[in-house]
Amino acid sequence: MKELRLDPIACDGHGLCAELFPEGIRIDDWGFPIVEGEVPPALEKHARRAVAACPVQALRLRRRG
Repeated sequence: MKELRLDPIACDGHGLCAELFPEGIRIDDWGFPIVEGEVPPALEKHARRAVAACPVQALRLRRRG
């Protein structure tokens, strides 16, 4: 299983990731993403799209463990 990680210092709060992957990312009251963590295999393609679209490369998808 893969894990989605956020670098909160790099994140500028664009919100594009939450639009592309709402199953695993939601937006807090200040407009910054909250990442759920584990990404099921069926949703990995969507998570990869959110990672690729991040304008500041604040998201990473990595193998868990």
